[in-house]
Amino acid sequence: MYKIAIAGASTLLGRELKEALSESPLASASLVLLDDDLAKGQLDQVGDEVTFVQGVDAEAFEHMDFTFFTGTEVLTRKHWRQALRSGSTVLDLSGALDQETGVLIRAPWLGSETATVDLFTPAVVPAHPAALALALLLERLQQAAPIRLAAATVMEPASEFGREAMDELHQQTVSLLSFQSMPRATYDAQAAYNLLAGLGENSTINLGAAEARIRRHYDALSAGRWPTLALQVILAPVFHGHTFSIALELERPVEISALEEVLGGEHVDLVMEDTDSPSNLAATGQNDVLVRLRHETASSRNPNLATRLWLWAASDNLRLHAQNAVECALDLRRLRPAGTVQ
Repeated sequence: MYKIAIAGASTLLGRELKEALSESPLASASLVLLDDDLAKGQLDQVGDEVTFVQGVDAEAFEHMDFTFFTGTEVLTRKHWRQALRSGSTVLDLSGALDQETGVLIRAPWLGSETATVDLFTPAVVPAHPAALALALLLERLQQAAPIRLAAATVMEPASEFGREAMDELHQQTVSLLSFQSMPRATYDAQAAYNLLAGLGENSTINLGAAEARIRRHYDALSAGRWPTLALQVILAPVFHGHTFSIALELERPVEISALEEVLGGEHVDLVMEDTDSPSNLAATGQNDVLVRLRHETASSRNPNLATRLWLWAASDNLRLHAQNAVECALDLRRLRPAGTVQ
């Protein structure tokens, strides 16, 4: 039986990861919940047992097989080497380590990953959920024809930036409806009922850093096999779920039926009816990326041929991230010693 620690267990992502682990082949593992001093002592539940969140210190990682970091980047940078020295396999969902030497960005759902993990890999970063969704779609369409151009607009929800962002969006919504002044401590801008490509100078959220992280993870997963992605990130006034507007141009005309055939399958749900259009609400709780395909006719003689495509997609950002992290851990089991827990 494995022993697993979640450092940042009280965060939205930490709670989602705990649920994902309980539904996975790692469900029988012994789970330890860790977080900073603000969350220390909070009651929680693991399976049918009531437990509490413990503080993070050097001894907290002893005998751990896997440590998932789901809290702030500060928490990860402060403690990940302690976990590593204790013999634990480190998986960083905070994104703090994706530029550290030797750390690999991974997404086992992709059919042709190039990154190979070995005993000298210091840590693994499960790919950002937006980068994973984009990579899944482009990898499959590339099977039908080479992609000449790819551009995507990613609508980021409040939950990508933590509980404080969720709470302030709610408070802003309530304040606007009651004609009261809005709180701005997190966004330093009106996020409610608004779409923003940038935030105020005093915002605690950096959209530019979020965009750079998605691009960095997409590039790592692509390893030059897919086209360079033109990308912009927009803050959407929603609490949960990524949505994507993606424009693609293929090198040659392809039958729409062939595109639909390669696009659908495991982890991708191809929506055929307009009445079931993908949305952040429809994607909530789903393990799949929901996608709708639209095209511009390439030939008047054959309206079923296309070179220019529009994809409208949606995914559950927290669930996708947690599921990918669990898949990374399952893949890393081969590096753990067999027998008793260390």
